[in-house]
Amino acid sequence: MHRIARAAFAAGLLSASFIDPSSAQQTPLKIGVLSDFSSVYSDIGGQGNVEATKMAIEDFGGQMFGKPIDMVSADVLNKPDVASTIARKWWETEGVDMIIDLPTSATALAVMELSKQYEKIMIVTDAASSDITGKSCSPYTAHWTYDTYANAHTVGSAIVKNGGDSWFFLTADYVFGHSIERDTGDVVRAAGGKVLGSVKHPLNTADFSSFLLQAQASKARIIGLANGGGDTINAIKQAGEFGIVASGQNLAAIVMFISDVHSLGLKLAQGLIITEAYYWDLNDKTRAFGKRFQERVKRMPTMNQAATYSATLHYLKAVQAAATRDTKTVMAKMRELPVKDAFTDSGILREDGRMVHSMFLFQVKKPEESKGLWDYYKLLAEVPADQAFRPLKDGGCPLVK
Repeated sequence: MHRIARAAFAAGLLSASFIDPSSAQQTPLKIGVLSDFSSVYSDIGGQGNVEATKMAIEDFGGQMFGKPIDMVSADVLNKPDVASTIARKWWETEGVDMIIDLPTSATALAVMELSKQYEKIMIVTDAASSDITGKSCSPYTAHWTYDTYANAHTVGSAIVKNGGDSWFFLTADYVFGHSIERDTGDVVRAAGGKVLGSVKHPLNTADFSSFLLQAQASKARIIGLANGGGDTINAIKQAGEFGIVASGQNLAAIVMFISDVHSLGLKLAQGLIITEAYYWDLNDKTRAFGKRFQERVKRMPTMNQAATYSATLHYLKAVQAAATRDTKTVMAKMRELPVKDAFTDSGILREDGRMVHSMFLFQVKKPEESKGLWDYYKLLAEVPADQAFRPLKDGGCPLVK
């Protein structure tokens, strides 16, 4: 080999060995949890997502490239500008490699723009808008738990088939609520039902009386709750006080969590048909994870918290398999590896960023059917991934060729 070529070759080897993965070993891998710790979505994510992330790091072994894996967390206050400010600081100056959680669709979409700018990975485990993997999709974002399309099709279809063919929506007035109303309305109309109207309410509403009166006046058979967390809980409680269900209308909680059922109690929540991506009492794997989580947090995990564990663990496995923290290489490996853990046995990360897996249709038990705390669901159906999630070709994601 020519002397200059040999020198260049040797320098290339040195450079390659230094950059990949040696450069990754210079600083610890760092994960940032951007969550809601103080408001309407703190029960479904919040500190539980922090603990789930810690559990994944511990189960992985706690180290990457010979150094301890770091984790930081912050409260986004459910404000897109706050989320963007924190994410920018983490990616620019604090060496964060991956950001996970994002409690609202508005915060997720805002940070996604920065993720593209910095070419950094983010995994959405709380926000739900189907636009995240649709028109707003990003090559650096994965959407893990559920979305408004999957929930609308799983719950909406079941309710319309059982006679709930006229709907009125109580809608949280931001991207998430609008997405639920849009996606569920599409399902209702496609099944031959009618949407009689809707009313928008601010996020974190204490008083639903005026909104519920409009829903009651619509005479719709189904009042669709296009909201989540504390807003869903308050709406259901106040609907009970108004006697809405007793007078013949029914509530459809399109995005609801086991923490919501726990807060409401079975007396109020009984009979609700809901969809979840995870339930602690489904099988041996879910029970084992649920009990470990409960020992740490003193409550069973929501699907978002189980998904945060899953997504963190999958990301760490992909970094290890790729032997680099390079974003594009790791994302390719995340798509290549199947997702098999306590959250799902059958997960696949698609090119639009959607992690597809089975969803489950449940009915909330009557008080007399429950054997104790957290024994809240009867399984009605397992909905396979290809039926639950929007087909790849239909999302409008520009990454899909």
